[in-house]
Amino acid sequence: MKQRGITLIELMIVVAIIGIIAAIAYPSYTQYVQRSNRSEAMNELVRLANMQEQFFADNRRYAVDLTELGFPDVTTLTENGLYQVQVTAAAARNFTLTATGLGVQATDACVTMNIDQTGARTASAQNCWR
Repeated sequence: MKQRGITLIELMIVVAIIGIIAAIAYPSYTQYVQRSNRSEAMNELVRLANMQEQFFADNRRYAVDLTELGFPDVTTLTENGLYQVQVTAAAARNFTLTATGLGVQATDACVTMNIDQTGARTASAQNCWR
């Protein structure tokens, strides 16, 4: 007699293979998502640094907080709300902007990213700005 269908052993082998693939792929995927989300912070920091430079050209000093740049509050969220950005240090001739990760980005190694008036980019871990 000819058998039709699959056996329980064959089904368990397929489930085990899928489990192994998922165990390898999921952590890589989440790291990829976190790295790609960093671009949101990078873009916002560079945009705000440009706004600071324009403010400096107009006023001969840097803005001490984001309200001077036209924002309603001293902090702002990035487009998707993954980072909170603020001026963390400011004087007449220098500033530092800091983006701090929120939600899923708060668990990233690059939870904080900074840029200053010279364009120097720093972060809480190495290679965050690549």
